[in-house]
Amino acid sequence: MLTVVRVHLPSDIPIVGCELTPYVLLRLPDSLLISDDIPESAPVYGCFLRYKWYRIQSDKHVAMCSIHPSEQATLQCLACVKAKIPVAKSYHCSPKCFSDAWQHHRLLHERAASAVNTNGNEENTGSGVNTSLTSSQSSGSLTNGTTPFPVVVTQRSGGETWFEVGHSKTYTPSADDIGHTLKFECAIINAVTKSTVGNASTMMSRVIPAPSPTPRRLISVSGVDIPLHLDLDSRLSSSGTFTVLSYNILSDAYATNELYSYCPSWALAWTYRRQNLLREIAGYRADIVCLQEVQSDHFEEFFAPELDKHGYQALFKRKTTEVISGNINTVDGCATFFRRDRFTHVKKYEVEFNKAAQSLTEALVPSAQKKTALNRLLKDNIALIVVLEAKFNSQGVDNTGKRQLVCVANTHVNVHQELKDVRLWQVHTLLKGLEKIAATADIPMLLCGDFNSAPGSAPHALVSMGKVDPMHPELAVDPFGILRPATKLTHHLPLVSAYTSFARVPVVPGLAQKRRKLDPSTNEPLFTSCTRDHFGTLDYIFYSADSVTVESLLELLDEESLRKDTALPSPEWSSDHIALLAGFRCKPRTRR
Repeated sequence: MLTVVRVHLPSDIPIVGCELTPYVLLRLPDSLLISDDIPESAPVYGCFLRYKWYRIQSDKHVAMCSIHPSEQATLQCLACVKAKIPVAKSYHCSPKCFSDAWQHHRLLHERAASAVNTNGNEENTGSGVNTSLTSSQSSGSLTNGTTPFPVVVTQRSGGETWFEVGHSKTYTPSADDIGHTLKFECAIINAVTKSTVGNASTMMSRVIPAPSPTPRRLISVSGVDIPLHLDLDSRLSSSGTFTVLSYNILSDAYATNELYSYCPSWALAWTYRRQNLLREIAGYRADIVCLQEVQSDHFEEFFAPELDKHGYQALFKRKTTEVISGNINTVDGCATFFRRDRFTHVKKYEVEFNKAAQSLTEALVPSAQKKTALNRLLKDNIALIVVLEAKFNSQGVDNTGKRQLVCVANTHVNVHQELKDVRLWQVHTLLKGLEKIAATADIPMLLCGDFNSAPGSAPHALVSMGKVDPMHPELAVDPFGILRPATKLTHHLPLVSAYTSFARVPVVPGLAQKRRKLDPSTNEPLFTSCTRDHFGTLDYIFYSADSVTVESLLELLDEESLRKDTALPSPEWSSDHIALLAGFRCKPRTRR
């Protein structure tokens, strides 16, 4: 006899716009277990699986808190309603919740007011008012979609109505589902009689709104906030300016419940995280996007086609696989995207540190140690270097007719903290490659990525200062002499970390608060990665200070703005890193 033995859904489904795929196991007569779909067109043992999704609605309408999405809302901010901010963001579960969130919540009002003023409409006051939530306020705002299966299946005596909303194995909740329970039903159907074989397996779970993260502003280094949606239009009309985003998005292969036990399992699910990440990345509207930890299959099946819809062209370099085992399609790498209306692709370089390691050991390491040295150096890390031509000119009449090229390097270097020599060697190898490119053209350099190196570390010093102090403690870790002599650890690129720009401008009120998010000893962010096991800065955007200047930076997060007393990733932020974004302006070039 065929039996459905397990159906699994998370206890709360927070996921409007996130595809749900229950885990179903079917036991066959010969005791085999299979999890594949069995459609009516291809029955097994004369049977197929039938799926049905129902939304259970009661007469009582329920709104959920925008900050704590598992809690029912008791308050609503009426200023949000007046400003036509998405109504789901106006709900709070308690006065304390509203008060605690106010510093971040008011940014929604300010952005709405800016949009209204720009469009010439009636100005919003932006004041925050909270009031008791009534059922009439909740009902109209949570049912603004359309039901794909509007037929009422059954009516229960307790005031519940069941709507059939889907009949495939997967289902994507809509705004109509928020606050209601979804029921998934899987039954074995006889292909001839169309009757049910045995009992159907069911699972029910409530839908809560997808959490919305704290808005992040683009901050001028002069201290003026620049709304991202307005900044896009100004950049398109301003010559010589562009923005660059760098973001380690956390590969699904590493997003395990064991590593991130503090994050709800539904928030770690790739079907949820990919939509959350896409919304965030597309919302920044950067001209150039550098992502790390992008799985090969996710690049091909999701990021490349989805960002193509937003006007981006995509390039990708997968890590090499001498060490990594398993499905090659899940190996992660670096992906670089650029807006087709702002740049054209000129050239692509791929840096494989494994190849450089093999050449190095052949030249420097004694034969008896070659195998051991290779085992230490072969770590599969890569870099993707892209040369782009801007569809704008640098400012200045002397530049008329000259091509404006930009070289963008995107990398993710070795993570193992005990292999400090390997990490420094990889960064040095990449810099030497960039020097060769710089020698062939008058071209600004941008170096983005996850360097797994803290401010003040040897790799950070090498990039930002052009050399490493021979007495730096990290140089003591060099079992095969690949870093000796220390005097060779140099480069001549005028690279500066973009986020140190906050500390290089005059003190103004708008920047005082931003500076508190910087490490005063290094002027770098206090953190770009925040997990339970690590809190610190690993990610950077470096730039050629002789050819471009920093005009704006995406504001940094602080621990309070993460809204949770745990860490990253979280329901609001779907990576264990935060995104960095810098706005640049090309300097006028002199004639040669």
